[in-house]
Formats: sequence, C-alpha cells, structure tokens
Amino acid sequence: MYLSEIMVKHPVVPFIREGDFAVRKPWIYPERRLLDYLLVYFQEGECMFRVDGVDYEFRSGDFCLIQPGILNQLEGRTNTITPFVHLDVFYDSRREERFPTKGGQTDLSAYLHLMQPRLNDLTGIELPVKLHPKHPIAFRDTFVRMVECWQYRDPLMQLRAQSLATEIILTVLEDHTDLRAAEKAAPQPLNWITSFFSFRLSEPLSVNEMARRANLSPSRFSAKFKEQFGIAPHRYLLGLRIHHAKELLATTDLQLHEIADYCGFADIHHFAKAFKNQVGAAPGAYRKGNK
Repeated sequence: MYLSEIMVKHPVVPFIREGDFAVRKPWIYPERRLLDYLLVYFQEGECMFRVDGVDYEFRSGDFCLIQPGILNQLEGRTNTITPFVHLDVFYDSRREERFPTKGGQTDLSAYLHLMQPRLNDLTGIELPVKLHPKHPIAFRDTFVRMVECWQYRDPLMQLRAQSLATEIILTVLEDHTDLRAAEKAAPQPLNWITSFFSFRLSEPLSVNEMARRANLSPSRFSAKFKEQFGIAPHRYLLGLRIHHAKELLATTDLQLHEIADYCGFADIHHFAKAFKNQVGAAPGAYRKGNK
C-alpha cells in the first residue's frame, strides 16, 4: 500500500499522547510492543535499545523512532536525559482510546483495532530505528520545543505542540524517504479532481493538462477517470460547466457572454450549443423558465 492510499482513510494528523523530559539513573524498560509511535531524543547519557531483535546503541545527539507493533526493550546504561513523545501519525476516531503500552505487553491481539498503521509497511517508505536528520540541530530544537509545549495544558500550547509534531513527522519523511518518487509510482486516487475542476471552470482545461497534474499519461488518466467516475473526463467537466451556467442563469442577471466566459466556453455560440444539447433548452429560455 502507498501513503496516498492509506491517507484516504487515515490522514496524516500527528497527535501527541504522552511526552516528557525523562531524567533517570540507569534503567531498564522490559519488552513490549507499541500501539503508537515512540520518538526519543538522547540529550545526555548512553542507551541500548533492542528493537525487533537488533541492538542499537544511542549516545548524546541521537534520535530513535520505534513504530507500532515492533517488539522492543529499552535500557539506559548511564544516567540519562531522554526527551520523548508517544504519538499517532495517522488520524482515526479511536485515538482517545489508544495508550502507551506497559512493560510485558507483548501480545496485543486484543488491541489490534487500536494499533496505528506502520509507516514501514507502506510502499516506498523504510524509516530506520536510528534516525539521521539532515539538519540535526534544527531537528533537535524543534523536537525539544514540541516536548516543552506539550508540558503545558492550556489549549494554545497544546495546539503548538501538535503543530510541531506535524513538522517533525514531515521532516522525518523528507529526510529518510524519496516520497515524490514513491508516490509517482503509486496508483493515484483522483478524489482531488472535482475540486481541481471547480476552481478552474473558466480555464481551457485539456485532458493532457489533467493527466499531467495526476502524474499519468493521457490514456491512463482517461481510463482511471472513467473507472472511478463512470464518465470520460471531458464529459464530466462539461457537466460541471453546464451546472454552473444553470446556477448563474437562474440566480444572476449576468449577460450570456459573461456566463459563457465564467464557465469556460470559448464563446457565446459554443456555450449556447453545448447548453441546449445538454439541457434541451437555449440559455435564454432556461433563464425565463427559472427566474
């Protein structure tokens, strides 16, 4: 599955569930699996995290990302300061029911309905456990600011924290994944096309232009469009233009040539012909019958 496909049902809307500046003496967190994502910054000290059977050493300046469902055991080998957040990446209506799991919770079969989709299960995405930000100082500052804001319970600071979480997730994806290449190869949903048409009714849109916007060849775009909407793209666009023309005829006193221009017809003659073919009446007659 591709990111664009899963976002149809689960938009990327990060949500911080828990966060803190953890200051600890040497410590061990027993094995568990997560329902959400855990992102950790190693401010001071040394840690060893076993993630999916692999040991990772972390020192000051490192970042760790543990994704949902992955078996992990965490150990601080020295005194440590490790700012962290548990967060969702994808929105769903049950996010308030989700929780940070405790040590020993390795069998989550009873909570599968609460588990977040895992980014690494998506085509073209392979995020490492040990992150490598391209701009580590800026990434660190944003992360620490996010955790700091989350400590406050007033709405504005909470909103700021969630906004910074969105910035963090976007940076992680941009720094570690060629999303443009991955999504270019993905099956492209065309849900956006109706808004694209609506905002450009007055423009001379061609199938080639529509296909270019969808990163598809004209023939592939036309086939996918007809598969999804049951009609050829130029016929669909014509229908939107006629519908808008009917609204303008019935609710305004605009001249016919103005309506033709607003609805993307080449001239008033083209407008009148297309309108009569679709509606069964000339624009003037339609206006008289609907005023």
